[in-house]
Amino acid sequence: MRYPLSTDSSRAHTPTSTTALELQEVTRTHQDGPATVTALDGISLVLEPGELVAVMGPSGSGKSTLLNIAGTLDSPTSGRVLINGVDVSDLSPAAAAEIRRSHVGFVFQDFNLVPTLTAAENIALPLELGRTSRRQARTKALEVLETLDLAQLADRFPAEISGGQAQRVAIGRALIGERRLLLADEPTGALDTTTGEGVMNLLRQQIDAGGSGLLVTHEPRFAAWADRTIYLRDGRLIEDEEIFL
Repeated sequence: MRYPLSTDSSRAHTPTSTTALELQEVTRTHQDGPATVTALDGISLVLEPGELVAVMGPSGSGKSTLLNIAGTLDSPTSGRVLINGVDVSDLSPAAAAEIRRSHVGFVFQDFNLVPTLTAAENIALPLELGRTSRRQARTKALEVLETLDLAQLADRFPAEISGGQAQRVAIGRALIGERRLLLADEPTGALDTTTGEGVMNLLRQQIDAGGSGLLVTHEPRFAAWADRTIYLRDGRLIEDEEIFL
């Protein structure tokens, strides 16, 4: 399955590259009482189509902030963020929500499936929130479930399926439609080792089929599925040998 990422024609910026995601000197600060906290400090990163990049670092190093900014959940204090060459650094809340719905898929440790919706309904939800009819959205969701070898679970609720199956449904929801930028925050954290390996295999397949992804993980064995690994400490990119200093 391929997930082409279209540009947002409502913005005046002209695409400058074919990279899936590009961060240019991104800094994010916030106030903590009288103190200014730097969550990200001058991060530059290029994510190519078909590339999976693992993000590692200690708690509080800026990993989640990096994902939030990459997925337009948050805006940089300075610097630029480009998705498919289009600048998304300073979108209105409505425009940012549209980018997320249409172009960016999130996968979380706790799955974040809607408990009152079936597997098919969860996967179809991003399409239904757009301009796709319920019937068309369900048809596409069933196609995704078939691809994931989960067609038999279409009408089951999250409480009726295993953790590994729930995470695969979440991946299907993240990639339905034209979205091909996948942001995964500890997607194997709630799974046992064997099930986690299965989820990583699925993520790798989706990237190899034309997606691109950032994977936050603290497990080297899961980071090994990525094409490369970057390391954060105190909001800054560091060399891998610095991890041990």
